[in-house]
Amino acid sequence: MTKIKFCGIRSPETADAINRVLPDYAGFILEPRFWRYITPEAAIEIIRRLDPRVTPVAVFVDSPFDYAERVMKTGYFGMAQLHGHEDAGYINDLRKSSGRADTKAFSVKSPEDIEAARECPADYVLLDSGTGTGEQFDWGLIKSVGRDYFLAGGLCPENAAEAVKALRPYCVDVSSGIETDRVKDPKKMLRFAEAVRGQKI
Repeated sequence: MTKIKFCGIRSPETADAINRVLPDYAGFILEPRFWRYITPEAAIEIIRRLDPRVTPVAVFVDSPFDYAERVMKTGYFGMAQLHGHEDAGYINDLRKSSGRADTKAFSVKSPEDIEAARECPADYVLLDSGTGTGEQFDWGLIKSVGRDYFLAGGLCPENAAEAVKALRPYCVDVSSGIETDRVKDPKKMLRFAEAVRGQKI
């Protein structure tokens, strides 16, 4: 079954809603340039409230390696997600240092982007239209990726089932699609999960 990741978690109240829905992953934006940014310390406080069946993901965007390494070595994050221009050396070194899986994000505009994703040494790749744009890209480009991937970009409760049925991604990753007025909406979170799983929760 396709897994679910809710990203951009910022509040303890959202953690409580996550525990009711139980997505597979919960993402925390640890790069200050983005409005969903949360400090690692605040993220850890929220993680302590999460059901242990939910894997916390640390999201970095061109972060200094020592910062990402320090965060991952806290032991609170089960995966690193890299959304910048991190190269193979960065990806491999962080995985070796932290002992955690990693995911590298790719902004998909052309078949060349899919080729780069296919060759990436990360454990998983994330295919998106950009860095948190909330816009859908051309899903027709995905057919040649040939590996497990996270699908992001423009997903919402209304199109999640379609995406899963058409593409069978390893995981669907959503942030703005489960928000109302920039706040995570528990009702949308529930509807999204039900759409992906094809059943009421």
